[in-house]
Amino acid sequence: MSKVGVIMGSTSDMPVMQESIDILKSFGIEVEVDIVSAHRTPDKLFDYGKNAHTRGINVIIAGAGGAAHLPGMIASLSPLPVIGVPVKSSNSIDGWDSVLSILQMPGGVPVATVALNGAKNAGILAAQILGSSDNQILQKIVDYKEGLKQKVLEGAKNIKK
Repeated sequence: MSKVGVIMGSTSDMPVMQESIDILKSFGIEVEVDIVSAHRTPDKLFDYGKNAHTRGINVIIAGAGGAAHLPGMIASLSPLPVIGVPVKSSNSIDGWDSVLSILQMPGGVPVATVALNGAKNAGILAAQILGSSDNQILQKIVDYKEGLKQKVLEGAKNIKK
């Protein structure tokens, strides 16, 4: 079974990161959630980054605010795809510090980056990555996107009345 690791720098990131957890669970994807601070628990960060793949994790979603080093540091340690979620936090400069910290990775250490507080899209992207080699997940993504389309078409119908 495919599994996604959802990590964040502190519990204050949970309201944003919950959207990743919820969408992944709606696709029937197992989720492992943890707090891994790049600055306050570096030993835990190193252990997580180096060993997530040995625990059956296939994709990591890492959310962080402020300096937002967590996604990049995890990507530097792990062979897995990492999706970074910049979180607008209380010590943030309108979230731009987090966006740029995650987005501006050096060559060789990629981090897929979603929009500020874009944890739902991170979950969908993780599911799409898994769906590229799992037809059951792929079908759930196809159905989800069809549902989005139908919602828009219904809205368009209702507005014309």
